[in-house]
Amino acid sequence: MQNINTQIFTLLVAAVLFVWIFKRVGLPPILAYLATGVLAGSHSVGWMTQTHEMDLVAELGIVFLLFSLGLEFSISRLMAMRNIVFGLGSLQVVVTSTVLIVILYCLNFSLLTSFTIGVIMMLSSTAVVVKLLKENGELNKRRGQLAIGVLLLQDIAVVPLLIILPLLAATGSQSISWALAVALTKGAFVCLLLWAIGKWILPKVFNEIALVRTDELFMLTTLLVALFAALLTYSFGLSMALGAFLAGMMLGESHYRHQLEADIRPFRDILMGLFFVTVGMQLNVMYVLNNSLLIIGALVGLLVLKIAVMAISAQLMGERKQDALACAFMLWQMGEFGFVLIALGAQHQLLTNQQVSFLIALGVLSMALTPFLIDKTPFILKRIGVLDRASQAWESEPKSSTLYSDHVIICGFSRVGQTVARFLKPEAIDYIAIESNPILVQEGKAAGEPILFGHVKQKDILKCAGVERARLVIITFTEFEQTQIVIDAIKQVAPEVKILIRTKDDSQLERLKELGVTEVVPETLEASLMLVSHVLSMSGVPMSRIIRRVSTERHNRYQLLQRFFTGEYLDVDEGAHERLEYLHVIALPDKAFAVNKSIAALNLAKRKVSIKALRRQNNEIENPSEHTILLANDILILQGKPRRVERVEHYLFDGIE
Repeated sequence: MQNINTQIFTLLVAAVLFVWIFKRVGLPPILAYLATGVLAGSHSVGWMTQTHEMDLVAELGIVFLLFSLGLEFSISRLMAMRNIVFGLGSLQVVVTSTVLIVILYCLNFSLLTSFTIGVIMMLSSTAVVVKLLKENGELNKRRGQLAIGVLLLQDIAVVPLLIILPLLAATGSQSISWALAVALTKGAFVCLLLWAIGKWILPKVFNEIALVRTDELFMLTTLLVALFAALLTYSFGLSMALGAFLAGMMLGESHYRHQLEADIRPFRDILMGLFFVTVGMQLNVMYVLNNSLLIIGALVGLLVLKIAVMAISAQLMGERKQDALACAFMLWQMGEFGFVLIALGAQHQLLTNQQVSFLIALGVLSMALTPFLIDKTPFILKRIGVLDRASQAWESEPKSSTLYSDHVIICGFSRVGQTVARFLKPEAIDYIAIESNPILVQEGKAAGEPILFGHVKQKDILKCAGVERARLVIITFTEFEQTQIVIDAIKQVAPEVKILIRTKDDSQLERLKELGVTEVVPETLEASLMLVSHVLSMSGVPMSRIIRRVSTERHNRYQLLQRFFTGEYLDVDEGAHERLEYLHVIALPDKAFAVNKSIAALNLAKRKVSIKALRRQNNEIENPSEHTILLANDILILQGKPRRVERVEHYLFDGIE
């Protein structure tokens, strides 16, 4: 046990030092992890012993990576990319494999060995490419989408290969069609099962978990879902990564997507680092030195072949030349699933020990060179004349998706947050709210509000809201300890952004200013100012034009404070609950009583409830007229006291008075 603890501690020290050194010289962390593995492996210093348990834990890094990748791709988005995934991806897989098999067969390898090596070299590294795309902010650019589409098809192709290779070793070329049919049947069944679970079970599970409002429980549930999906596909003899990707894709449809990605990221990054360490440990440095010329020649050949096939295939599919070449430079390396197939081939005597060592060296070196090649892609394309006129556009593309710019971020969307949003909307000021109460998120989204589910203390959630490009961040909750954490997270991501904060009193005013808050609004002072304005007005004291305007604005704001979504509960006493009017969102089903009736015919005025807004096919109508006819699937925003709104909701649905 002492020896294992020492090995792990030494590995962590080496990883920290290598990552720090590589980042200081501008190299990606992936290379640092590979270098750590090379140093720790049995072929070098050899203080780490690679075990089955270590490989399994490292494989979890791939599982979490594919889970987070699935969160980026909803079913609708995948269907929109079907031409890339099933068109370009299939073309790349078939053409690259065929060319490699023919070349190897011409070099006097047996047909069985040629097939095994060809399909191994055909695969690219999802782990390396996706990590680099995320770091460079190119996941949503066209070249990034092309790469992801091809990688998805390659990962799907691994499933039948894991079944076919053992059968090839046992029966030669017999039963291949049967093995392929079995693999595809298993894959289709598991996909259907996970789709059903993701559509009908997981949303309800996360709704209940989110209502508990416990960060640890939400994080544990996220890990459990990813591992459950991975183990489900593994139990059917399929890839664990495939199950994790499908689970992530199902949850990518929900409004919990950003929080799920933020929760899974620390585990994903740490385990991905361990995966690359295990890859580096397999590299035999002496073998590379003794066969350096042969390996360099094979690297150059792999580079030229895969780039040529990928670039030509993409252009045949109608892609721009610069995107086709950029995608080709991303996908030229061997992939992590190739190491799984190498181990499988060695186990079933499809590959000799020398061939295994050669392929491992080729895979590790190609993965190590990929970050450098991707970083230099604009320079290479410019040198060969592809970016003569488009180079400026390439360099000026933003590093991340900019859905919002020069906007306001509202941290917390309860009464205060909603009031702020209502003042911003008429002024055409873009805003986005971040809220951890799932009911408020559902109500807000149903009403068309731009709102994210998540915890504002997490930097990933703030980045999703575009805090780097925001003009102002408003913190609407008053707990000082929580606000300190949020302010620190904001300043780490966007040091220059202005922060406006609400507090109960002015006792922490100086402390908040020291933390970097731009403005502090203490509730007690604001309440005093409002009270003074009303007293002076009711006492008949003459006011200047400025004072009258301030009094009018505050009087309007006071009335608007009565209108808010309640979420699960109100932060007022029971008596006040019944005195306040609030907003409630309902959607009219097809057979509702109110469908095809005018608002006037429903006579909601006598029930003291009003329709403040109506959303129909993404169009919002504020204060709809009495003559408006309600249609099926209309979303109504009702305003009134709680019990009255509840009675009106039943009346609109079934017509019962």
